Amino acid sequence: MRRVLLDTRYTLVGFPTTVIGFAILVAGFAAGVGTAVVWVGVPLLAGTLMIARGFADAERGWLSDVLGQPPVRPRYRPAPEGAGRFRRLINPLTSGQSWLDLLHGILNLPMAIIAFVLTVVFWAVPLAGLLYPVYGIVTSRIPGNVELPELLGLGDGYGVNSIFYVSLGLLGLVLMPVTVRAAALVRSALGRGLLTGVAQLQERIEDLAEGRAAAVSAEANALRKLERDIHDGPQQRLVSLAMELSRAQRQLAKDPEGAQATITSAISATRETLDELRALSRGIAPPILSDRGLAPALAALAGRCTVPVELDVQIVGRFQAAVENAIYFVVAESLTNIAKHSRATLCTIQLSRTGNFLMLTIGDDGVGGAHVAKGHGLAGLADRLRAVDGELTVDSPDGGPTVIVAEVPCA
Repeated sequence: MRRVLLDTRYTLVGFPTTVIGFAILVAGFAAGVGTAVVWVGVPLLAGTLMIARGFADAERGWLSDVLGQPPVRPRYRPAPEGAGRFRRLINPLTSGQSWLDLLHGILNLPMAIIAFVLTVVFWAVPLAGLLYPVYGIVTSRIPGNVELPELLGLGDGYGVNSIFYVSLGLLGLVLMPVTVRAAALVRSALGRGLLTGVAQLQERIEDLAEGRAAAVSAEANALRKLERDIHDGPQQRLVSLAMELSRAQRQLAKDPEGAQATITSAISATRETLDELRALSRGIAPPILSDRGLAPALAALAGRCTVPVELDVQIVGRFQAAVENAIYFVVAESLTNIAKHSRATLCTIQLSRTGNFLMLTIGDDGVGGAHVAKGHGLAGLADRLRAVDGELTVDSPDGGPTVIVAEVPCA
């Protein structure tokens, strides 16, 4: 019923608005074009476009109710900085969306008429039919009055008329939601194409640009972190190993036993360096993720975490490599932060699929205080998720608990 009422309001209330807008815009456009040759029509056209923008904004508000989407308003090109009064006055003429608003205000009238008529008819038929037993007592007794059932050869009289009209009213009541919805969609299709289509395209372009920037930022941060880790870890170990081997080489002739001990120490250092390199390689492209998928990779992460982890993976199959990598690194970084900062005694990880989205939920019973502000570790995770059109939400009040939710499209 709420949907029917919203659609009815859109088609009924919008109809007189459309008629008024059509009359004003056609008159303004005709007067502006006709007098443009003497420059009087130029500001008149600009004013007409501004009026069209007002009607368009009202239509966008109604469209959000009909289509169930938040209102989308395009960005109108502002006047250049330092522009003169006349340039600012005619600025609407330079915006393509302003002309689309005007075109919608003119072309919308036939659609509004069709939607208005269908809505009125399919509200009137059920009301008139179902209420016939009330007013039919009077109309059926009017001398010379011929009702529709009699014209169709079904008989006459109050009883026959009541059965016929009530049946017709019930049929109209069944068809009314579908018809009213169809009428609203017929009218809204033009507005969606002319008034919000460009704005939605602009938003999508901006989302893609932000995703690309986030991907570049995330990769740059990952490379800097990897460079720092290599410099602070394996590189120092390799320098020390080279020095140990040089010392063993010098000891071979004078002190074989000392050289043997130095070589043994160097072998131990080599193993430690290899282990550290393996740990770093997991941060680049963990083999278990590429070979076996998310569930085993997350199980391996949970097994290495110093905080007990309850893992619940409710997905099957494989997904795009970028999606799996994003989920993996969110879990890896989150577990690292939990182990270092949260003072938690338990961590829970749940991964499930809802429609075309993977939903990752990570919680702990720690001290809280985590957030995605720039300069913190979670900001890099948010950037990594934006690179795959995902979103990161963090709820971590002081004192805990902390809940991190990542939503990643997987279709």
